[in-house]
Amino acid sequence: MRRLKVILILSLSFCFAQADLLYDITDGKYRPASFDSPRSMVDGENYTMLVKNKAVVKYNYKTGNTVDTLFSLSQIKNCPIKNISGYELSPNEMRLLVYTNVKYRYRRTFTADYYIFDLKRKELQPLSDNGGAEEVPLFSPDSRYIAFARKNNLYMKKLDFNTEIAITKDGEAGKIINGTPDWVYEEEFELTRFFAWSPDSKLLAFIKFDESKIPEFAFQTYDSELQGEDINLYPGFKKFKYPKAGQENSKVTVCIYDDFNKTTRPIQLPDTENDFYIPRIKWTTQPDQLAIFKLNRNQNRLDMLMANARSTTAKLILRQEDKRYVDYENIDYTTFTSDNQYFFTLSEQDGYRHIYQYRMNGTLYKQITKGKWEVTDFYGYDEKKKIVYYQSAETSPLQRDVFSLDSKGKKTRLTNGKGVHKAYFNSTFTCFADKASSLEHPDIVTLRTQNGIQVREMQNNKNLEEKFQALQLPKKEFFSFTTSENVKLNGWMLKPVNFDNSKKYPVLQVQYSGPNTQEVLDQWSIGWEYYLAQNGYIVVCVDGRGTGGRGADFCKCTYEQMGILEARDQVEVAKFMGRQSFVDKDRIGIWGWSYGGSMTLWSMSTGEKIFKTGIAVAPVTDWRLYDSAYTERFMRRPQENFDGYNKTSAIGMADKLNGKLLIIHGTADDNVHFQNTMLYVSRLIELNKQFDMQVYPDKNHSLLGKQTRRHLYTKMSEYLFNNL
Repeated sequence: MRRLKVILILSLSFCFAQADLLYDITDGKYRPASFDSPRSMVDGENYTMLVKNKAVVKYNYKTGNTVDTLFSLSQIKNCPIKNISGYELSPNEMRLLVYTNVKYRYRRTFTADYYIFDLKRKELQPLSDNGGAEEVPLFSPDSRYIAFARKNNLYMKKLDFNTEIAITKDGEAGKIINGTPDWVYEEEFELTRFFAWSPDSKLLAFIKFDESKIPEFAFQTYDSELQGEDINLYPGFKKFKYPKAGQENSKVTVCIYDDFNKTTRPIQLPDTENDFYIPRIKWTTQPDQLAIFKLNRNQNRLDMLMANARSTTAKLILRQEDKRYVDYENIDYTTFTSDNQYFFTLSEQDGYRHIYQYRMNGTLYKQITKGKWEVTDFYGYDEKKKIVYYQSAETSPLQRDVFSLDSKGKKTRLTNGKGVHKAYFNSTFTCFADKASSLEHPDIVTLRTQNGIQVREMQNNKNLEEKFQALQLPKKEFFSFTTSENVKLNGWMLKPVNFDNSKKYPVLQVQYSGPNTQEVLDQWSIGWEYYLAQNGYIVVCVDGRGTGGRGADFCKCTYEQMGILEARDQVEVAKFMGRQSFVDKDRIGIWGWSYGGSMTLWSMSTGEKIFKTGIAVAPVTDWRLYDSAYTERFMRRPQENFDGYNKTSAIGMADKLNGKLLIIHGTADDNVHFQNTMLYVSRLIELNKQFDMQVYPDKNHSLLGKQTRRHLYTKMSEYLFNNL
């Protein structure tokens, strides 16, 4: 009896330990400490950082010693701020803009209460006293003005006189937005500010969005705003303009505000069709020269226009075309030299993303980097030494390293060729913070010289690494295999605790699979796969066709048929795993979130009975239901690719669904609407196909919240335990 009691206690202890591991993972216990990247000051010798959301501190790069505390809540009498969410230093470093009380609208845009701190006078004052929280304020280059948005309009704060003026007055919800994005621009062009100061601080360029013709989307809300134990007898509604594939987009206009004349004039774009995007505007180093980047609706032609901000005329400088699509993210790397003779940008014109140098008239000067590998970030150009700095996948598609390349073609790898490295250079390119991690080692940040020599350690996660290693969990192993279509795919595999090669184990495939993304990288990432491994499952992740790091053809081969080739590749993964002696080929499952959720449905609906179980979280079930900019980039409009939309519809494939399915969605998902899941399960009901479903009321696409995440991953784990 005593022995039985001991066994029972040990068994219960093991169960609790397992539950603890899952919650520790979902709670973020094994997530590296957040790293507030050092913000270089003008001198390049010092940098600033936000400390504990209470102070902005100045440090020395070489020593790491504190030089000064620029701002601290404890030093301000009757301080109206309880914590600092973020900050911005003025170009002349005499003022500090801090903000608090952040309220997100969608994924990126937010309003906040902003305050200006005068570093010399030690005075703190609100950015505006005119009511309403502000958005995306921006110092002028001469530090005398701050432009900001509020309720669809733009305003200017004149710091010398402490006055505020309205730049626009026509902003109206659901109709006109000045300087901040509509829903689709925020989500798919990943920018929250669409205005910029001229180099001489005399002009403000901004984009005006007319979203009046965009169809409106609405969803119910249930209890997210309830207080106490009240019951909301009648659900509320949230509505916003959301252009789905093939529907009307915002009409956009580039405008120039001249503060001296108090005038606003539109830029006259040459030969402009009615339907296009302006994903970015950038001033050159000249005060009257504005670069405007224009994408056609299908996003396979990117025009760089140079506008004279005084005359408001514009002319075409450079055109990039692609038979599939042009990646708008390349625009962000466009850098103009101070002498206004050249600019650098990234392009995939030779089949891989590389750095190119152009003359200001748009003629090619030279291709800077070459090879069958991808440049994955461009850090800038040191004009004094004539050196470019960049990150690339040259070492391996699974890794990232930082390189320098001088004008004579001498290339230097500045990092160690292990794991994933990201650089944060100072303003003078004399040093950089190297943030690095690998499968086995969490983030470590070191300061390196421009030659890659380590100066000092800035931050590490040794305690986290020791804590995780103490669990004695198995380690991820990289592998690759070649499919029946002769495509080599890369992946990682996590085997169960106490793995026995003579036994047969169930397998769960985890993936995202979206265009130009990568899940198989040599970097620290601790997810619920470790919990599943603790419970006897093999977990594998393979990046199929359409993912990034391997050139344009590998990435863009899914064009006009998103989901077809990717699903074939995941089926190939299952077949490859089924051939392994230690795998139970009748117990293979697949799961994913968002694009990965769609992939779960596509992979289970190929007609092959290969997946026993699948879990799809927030899936797009028909591309016609998703937003215009993302969907059309990869699929063109439904009017042009009718067959492509039909053959990639998970709803249309529902009759071929095989295996047990759990589908999960938040009812307040403004991104992938709950409508996707409802239409899909309606079709399953029509077909008399059984499924399981989990709904999270008033939760958006990310399903955030400590208890929500615990519930979600417990639900998914139990579903696998019972069905795989």
